Amino acid sequence: MTAMKRFRVLPFVGASVLALALTPMVGTATVSAETLESALARAYTNSPLINATRAGVRATDENVPRALAGYRPQISATADLNRTWTQQSLLGQTTTSANTRAELGLQLTQTLYDGNRTANSVRQAESQVLGARFQLDATVQDTLFTAAQVYMNVLRDTAILNLQRNNVEVLDEQLRQTGDRFEVGEVTRTDVAQSEASLAASRSQVSLAEANLRANIAQYRRVIGAQPRQLGAGRAPDRLIPGSLDAAVAIALEENPSIAVARFNADAAELQVKIAEGALLPTLGVTAAVTQRHDTNATAGGLSGSANTTVGQIGARLTVPLYQGGGASAAVRQAKELATQRRFEVEQARDQVRFSVVAAWGALEAARAQITAAQVQVEAAETALTGVREEARVGQRTTLDVLNAQQQLLNARVNLITAQRDRVVQSYAVVQAMGRLTPQRLALAAPLYDPKVHYDQVRGLLWGTSTPSGDR
Repeated sequence: MTAMKRFRVLPFVGASVLALALTPMVGTATVSAETLESALARAYTNSPLINATRAGVRATDENVPRALAGYRPQISATADLNRTWTQQSLLGQTTTSANTRAELGLQLTQTLYDGNRTANSVRQAESQVLGARFQLDATVQDTLFTAAQVYMNVLRDTAILNLQRNNVEVLDEQLRQTGDRFEVGEVTRTDVAQSEASLAASRSQVSLAEANLRANIAQYRRVIGAQPRQLGAGRAPDRLIPGSLDAAVAIALEENPSIAVARFNADAAELQVKIAEGALLPTLGVTAAVTQRHDTNATAGGLSGSANTTVGQIGARLTVPLYQGGGASAAVRQAKELATQRRFEVEQARDQVRFSVVAAWGALEAARAQITAAQVQVEAAETALTGVREEARVGQRTTLDVLNAQQQLLNARVNLITAQRDRVVQSYAVVQAMGRLTPQRLALAAPLYDPKVHYDQVRGLLWGTSTPSGDR
């Protein structure tokens, strides 16, 4: 087998890229090939970041029952037990007595009007819940994009490592042939030195490629939660990408979760203004209490007596704030400024989403063009290397010319691999920027998490400290 035959151009069929099996460096176990979709499903299920965000959403759900508590009565029970001793001296006579008092009480307080603070707090909590759900959606899409990116990085680095190792074999054979020709006087010592230098440089590139692959394998393990083994081809989600940039921007402005998060944050800030204003309004509430008291009196002479008393009470209280030292007014002004800030953040989110779509779309088009150019470059470099080698055999080219042509072909193949990887990654970037990189649209084979289930479980809870999942 000649040195030229050792190289094989990576196939490119349609939108598929890097249809490679990992080298033994990654894993040699005989298992079914991992696909990009199955890796995304694994990341969706196992990601600590996604699971932590889900827990955060469940914690935010509890703001609603906390706010609803303002509509409900507050009931408390009290118990007192007191023992009192009294000693009294009068006209030379000393009298000693003791009193024992036991008291049980039950009190109920119900707010009737609090300046609409409870109603606005409930609405604010519900806005926070919706915002948290969209934040979870954004976190899921970020994680899925990162998973797709690292999957393609491992494929790319594996392919580059195979090319670099193959290049070492070719250059090693080149050095051997050059040494043989030097022995018979066809080339000089300079040609041998040039071949040795190229071989040493190629071996260093193998070491660099191995280091890059190891780093991305570790990243793969961190993001996807498993060691990469037998990775299949990565394919772009073209079915989720519209036909024009304008359509992609329109979809993003409508569906990207970052905009929804900013919008619900603005709603919550507007409601905080109303809550703060409620502190300036009157409050009205009623109270009811019942107390059972038992008194026992005893004197030194052995005389004793007891009494039972039951007291019931009901009342209403109206509180009208007249002056609060300026604190409540400052809270209102502060809430208004924060609401203004949140409104501007909505526009900022829109601008950022629009930019992300345009940037990802441009990068995708560039990757497509780079693939076409790289394929032409590889074919031309293969033809050039064949010609240079033939010319070198008849003395029309030097060893350095052959080595340079060999390097150009290697660079062309690396460029093709990189462009194929970028084609897939940038496709996922466009889908993410539009807000459609979701498990549902990707049809991932993973159980979907529904945040509404927990919300429905806790919204109407009146007591209990255990979470619906059973955690304490």
